[in-house]
Amino acid sequence: MTGRYFDLFDDVYIPDRWHLLDQPVDEQGQELRTWLFRRGEPVHIEGRIRIPIYVPGEALDFSLMAGAPIPVVHARVAAVFAELAPDDVQLIPVEVDGQSEPYVLLNITRVVKCIDDEKSDEVLYWGPEDGQPEKVGQYQSVIGMRIDPTKVGDAQVFRTWGWSGTIIVSESIKNALERMGVTGPKFTEVTGPSAISEEERAYSRKCRELYESADTARDTAWRSLGTLDKEAITPIAMSSSWPGRRELWRVIHRASGRTLLVTHGLSDPFITRLEPSVGFGLELAVETDQPLESIETSWPFMLLERVAAEVAAHERVRERLKAGLFSMEVSGEGMPESLVTSDGRVAVLLGVESRTLPSHFSTPFGDVRLVTIKALLPPELAYLLEHGAKGQSELARRFVASGEEHLSHLRQRAIV
Repeated sequence: MTGRYFDLFDDVYIPDRWHLLDQPVDEQGQELRTWLFRRGEPVHIEGRIRIPIYVPGEALDFSLMAGAPIPVVHARVAAVFAELAPDDVQLIPVEVDGQSEPYVLLNITRVVKCIDDEKSDEVLYWGPEDGQPEKVGQYQSVIGMRIDPTKVGDAQVFRTWGWSGTIIVSESIKNALERMGVTGPKFTEVTGPSAISEEERAYSRKCRELYESADTARDTAWRSLGTLDKEAITPIAMSSSWPGRRELWRVIHRASGRTLLVTHGLSDPFITRLEPSVGFGLELAVETDQPLESIETSWPFMLLERVAAEVAAHERVRERLKAGLFSMEVSGEGMPESLVTSDGRVAVLLGVESRTLPSHFSTPFGDVRLVTIKALLPPELAYLLEHGAKGQSELARRFVASGEEHLSHLRQRAIV
C-alpha cells in the first residue's frame, strides 16, 4: 500500500516573522555555497556555520533561507527527522544570529525520481535550444506537481530528481510536526488526483505547443541579430491585451556596444482561439548605442514598454503600422529631459527602415514584421506636426542618410 506525500515549504505570510539570509558563513566568515545543500548529498563542513538574519522578526521552528530551499530548524524539529528519517537527512548544527536556542541546518540527502509528468498540471523540460546544455533533460518548470508514490520506496523526506528545489515529506513526518505545533511549515499534497481535468490539461498542452513554436521561431530570429540573453524579461502583471496574454521582452547585445530590446509576444497565437497564428503579426524593436546598467529601469526599455502598450491596445495603431511609417507620443514620465516635450510627452517614429535589421522574419505560422522605434527630439516632433505624412518620410530619409537610421539615443542636435 502506498502512502501520501506532501510538498514541505515555508509559510512566508506569517505576520512579523523572521527571514533568514541565504548566505551562511563558516567560522572564518567565508560564505558557503548554498548549492552544496541542494544536491541531495552529504556535505562535509569544518566548524560551526552561522546563519545571518535577513529580516528580523519572530523566530520560527522551521524556515527556509530566503531565496534558497534549504531548511533551518529548531533542534526539537531536527529530532523528529532524526527519528523518522535517519537515512534521508544530515543534521548540521548552526548558529542563528541573535538566538540562544539550538538550530540545525537540515541537509536532505535523498533524491528520488518520482515526478508523475502525466498527472502533474504542467511540466517543461530544458532542451538543447535553451542554451544551457548542463540542464538538458531536467525540469525547467513543474506546476501542480504530482508524484508516483510507488517509486518512493522507503524514503521519508527527499528532493525530487530534476527539480531539486522541492522538499517532499511523508504523511508520518507531516503528522508528527503538526502534533508538535511546529511553527513555520506549510504542506501541499502531491499524491492523489490532479487538481485539473483532462480537458484543462489538453488545453494547456495545446497552448504550450503553440507558444513553443512561436518562441523557437522568434529566438532563431533574435540570435541572428546578436547575442541573445538567456532569460526573457517578464513583468509582475501580465497584459490581457497581448495575443497570448504573455507580456515578454528579450535583450540582444549587438556589435559596437549596441543593445537591441524587442517585444517577445505580440506575434503569439491568440490564446482565445487556440489555433496557429502570428497574433498581431508584428514585434517592436528599439536599439541604442548607450551603455545600460539596468535594462529594466533604462529609458529605452520604458519607451519600448509604453509604445507596446499602445500598439497592443489599439487596432487603429496596428493598422497604421502595417501601412508604413507612423508617429505617436507616449508619456515622458521618468524619461531623459532632452526627449520630453513641453507637454510631458515623448515622440517616436515607427517603421524607419534599417540596413542591419530585417523588416520581417519567418515563423511556422507566417511572417512577422519587425517594427523599429525611433525616439524623436521635440524639434523633430514639431517638424512632423507641421508637415504631416511628408514630414515622416523626410525625417526617415534624413535619419538613413545620417547613418543613424532607427538608432535611438540622446542626441544633442535635431536633424531638422
